[in-house]
Amino acid sequence: YRWALENEKIAALIHEIQGDIESGNDVGEKLSELRQISIHYAEKGDLVYPVLKVRYEISGPSDVMWTVDDEIRDDLGILMKESPRSADWNTRLDGVLKRAEEMIYKEQNILFPICAVNFTEDEWKGIYQDAKDYAVCFGAEPEVWDRAENVGRSEFGWRRSADGQQGSAGQKNAAGEIVMPGGHMTLEQLTALLNTVPLEISFIDTENINRFFNEGPKVFKRPAMAIDREVFSCHPPKIEPMVRAIIEDFRNNKRNRVPVWMEKGGRTMLVTYMAVRDKNGKYLGTAEFVQDMEFAKEHFGK
Repeated sequence: YRWALENEKIAALIHEIQGDIESGNDVGEKLSELRQISIHYAEKGDLVYPVLKVRYEISGPSDVMWTVDDEIRDDLGILMKESPRSADWNTRLDGVLKRAEEMIYKEQNILFPICAVNFTEDEWKGIYQDAKDYAVCFGAEPEVWDRAENVGRSEFGWRRSADGQQGSAGQKNAAGEIVMPGGHMTLEQLTALLNTVPLEISFIDTENINRFFNEGPKVFKRPAMAIDREVFSCHPPKIEPMVRAIIEDFRNNKRNRVPVWMEKGGRTMLVTYMAVRDKNGKYLGTAEFVQDMEFAKEHFGK
């Protein structure tokens, strides 16, 4: 429904722009509005074309329509930047608008009917959830689908365990993977991922107890013996009041993030303290991220 409504808005806007071209009116503002079409195309590219191609081996839309989507988006961006806008510019714009109109027709009469015939309800629920990550375009607010509203995204993973079940978030599935709202991984994969992130990561729980440090060399040492110890025991007396104040602010919803820039061993470091909350805003603990920022200085110094 949302995409159909977006197409109605796109078609109406195209018609207005075409009228302004014929009348010699400035189309800059309306053309800028039309560039929201990139959001509409991104949703199709991320949520529809891959499912058709990979799950149902229907590659036509992704091989043809996806390319045209990108060309329309890019051409609109190029035209928007050009000045002055001559008769040739108007002709090129008219050509892009006609391609966009053709795409509306193909979506309504080819793409969406194919999806309607093939997609399961679970796949539509997954699309419904993932579509929330995209900005509303052309004022087409999505309707609430009650049956899909409280379903976790991890239930729509493309790979299934041996018995076809992925398990509930926070548990393990039949393949022994840890199931999370964003997907599922083995403990080995999850550990390696956290160790690969180019940050020193620490997590302190609601009781101010050290619960996790990622592995690897660190500028700020994190001995394994500190695990299960109160975080304040890891800081010198002059720093402890600051750490306590930050954590209390996080706990009381006064702050969510505290960045601290410092020099360490002759290198610029960014230490970021962040409140960790669940989707309802409940405080679960505090995370500390340490990042060496010398690479940024070198990049911007060029």
